[in-house]
Amino acid sequence: MRWVVALAAVSVAVLGGPVPALAAPAAPAPETLCTVKDSRIGELSGLVSDGSRLYAINDGGSKVEVFVLGRDCKVQKVLTDKTDPFDVEDLARTPDGTLWLSDTGDNKKGRLTVALLELSPAGKLTLHRLTYPDGQHDTEALIMDKAGTPYLITKDILGEARVYRPSGPLASPGPTTLEKVGTVKIPETDTQGGPVGSIGSVLVTGGASSADGTVVALRTYTDAYVYAAPDGNVLMALQRQPVRIPLPGEKQGEAIAFDPDGTLLSGSEGAGQPLRAVRGAAALAAQSGAPAEGTTSTGTGASSGAAGDGAGLPILPAAGITLAVVGLGWFGFSKLRRRTRR
Repeated sequence: MRWVVALAAVSVAVLGGPVPALAAPAAPAPETLCTVKDSRIGELSGLVSDGSRLYAINDGGSKVEVFVLGRDCKVQKVLTDKTDPFDVEDLARTPDGTLWLSDTGDNKKGRLTVALLELSPAGKLTLHRLTYPDGQHDTEALIMDKAGTPYLITKDILGEARVYRPSGPLASPGPTTLEKVGTVKIPETDTQGGPVGSIGSVLVTGGASSADGTVVALRTYTDAYVYAAPDGNVLMALQRQPVRIPLPGEKQGEAIAFDPDGTLLSGSEGAGQPLRAVRGAAALAAQSGAPAEGTTSTGTGASSGAAGDGAGLPILPAAGITLAVVGLGWFGFSKLRRRTRR
């Protein structure tokens, strides 16, 4: 998704003070794994890894395409289906090898349904339409839990992302109604990068879970937040204090994944962009993943390294939070998607 935001000032006041973040060992800086040079992958938006291969998707597209890459970022093959998606934004993989494409992008908040596209190892594609219970949302992050339940996390300009999951078994073609099960507050950071300045640090652009489901992650244009999920429960994980891992300098960072060994991978839209690795990221989350202190509901925040940054906030909407947004304007789309609904 390519769009521009004009921001004069954003002010967030939290009455009662922040929840202390837990101390954690400093996260290592991202290192380049390889560079995506294939011109077919110019809008990298979703990424997963099985350890030896990487699976990547573009933002949008006129048919289903999953690019299978080696560890050198070279395309080995392309998994395709004639289904024409509306706006694919993220990718997940379950232990049986099934790939899940999150066709949930909605820049203009005009879709009546969104969808998950289930691509089996045999190449069979199944469409699962979904509806929100409370209107349209632009969603770029998908997390699959150990049981195969999908969680959709919205992209919100005020940094309070909503969390949804299906209210029952997925139907095909559906729709299945989603239910809202929480919100995650993302604090603004000073990490440099992304296409929209500092506001990009609060916009959720991707999600991931580790191979064993015991660690989950969300990312923004500038940072990753890694949460311990020792029991595989995504909602309980998002109530814990995460480790914040800065991902500076990514042009339009939307892709995030875990290697089976717990290495965190990240990538950006744009031609010739690197895939980067943060080794030991999952272990860092396990060391600092206690529940947030001082909250009666649930909490999330960011630990930026050795000392933490004290950014904990309730995960459910909290009374006493005042948001003053001055001169905030959305304008322009460098690429408007004029597509026919499936």
